[in-house]
Amino acid sequence: MEIKGSTNVVALIGHPVEHSFSPPMHNAAFEALKMDYVYTAFDVNPNDLGNAIKGADALNIKGFNVTIPHKIEVMQYLDEIDEIAALIGAVNTVDFKNLKGYNTDGIGAIKAIGDVTRIKDKNVVIAGAGGASRAISFYLAKYGVNSLKILNRNVEKAQNLAGDVSDSGLIDGVEADSIKNMDLSDANILINTTPVGMHPNVNDTPIASTEMMHEDLTVFDAVYNPNETGLLKEAIKAGAKPVYGIKMLLYQGAESFEIWTGKKAPVDVMEDALTRTLGL
Repeated sequence: MEIKGSTNVVALIGHPVEHSFSPPMHNAAFEALKMDYVYTAFDVNPNDLGNAIKGADALNIKGFNVTIPHKIEVMQYLDEIDEIAALIGAVNTVDFKNLKGYNTDGIGAIKAIGDVTRIKDKNVVIAGAGGASRAISFYLAKYGVNSLKILNRNVEKAQNLAGDVSDSGLIDGVEADSIKNMDLSDANILINTTPVGMHPNVNDTPIASTEMMHEDLTVFDAVYNPNETGLLKEAIKAGAKPVYGIKMLLYQGAESFEIWTGKKAPVDVMEDALTRTLGL
């Protein structure tokens, strides 16, 4: 990749950012399409976020991905917020053409699951009530699931999220309960948005008994390190369909790419770069 005076810059901002797999994924895409773009990462202290946005706009940077801890605070520095991002209350993509914020996490999960099964009219159980769960829940409602149950160790947090999704008008009634009361007998899709099972605790699972999983279940784990989590291993044993977290990372990145460039993302190229970076 040749960096020139004409090269367009897009980047990830967060604190920290050294762990990110996004630069190799996006740079592989730019190289494949012979686009004069480069993707890098900036570690931005929370106290400097406003200056970072103003500076990037002044420097004609084309776009940002936004990660922890800036996804909520960045919204106050933008001119426009996409409708779903506003409902979610967090932004992970900024397009500097119109200083507009988007959230591609939810659509990334929807597309990952959509590779394996359709989502419309399905009964979905989602474990966790944090930022990832919030983003995914609103998109699930938008894409017409039949029912949605949100489970969390802190039941009040699950209830608050369920109330927000119900109030959006995208779906009638969302249930909330303790994660220890998980019942998958009528579920078609199980989604884990908790960090349970993440490296180094690779054998942990967010459910009390994997015996409750069944062959008609699709299991998506947002954790992508390791690629095959303890939950997905148990899902495979039960005959359920696994959906790997790397797919969400891939599709949310592809969606950001298309927002910035207006071009269709070379998903195969991006996936190959991701799998090589992760050593899969």
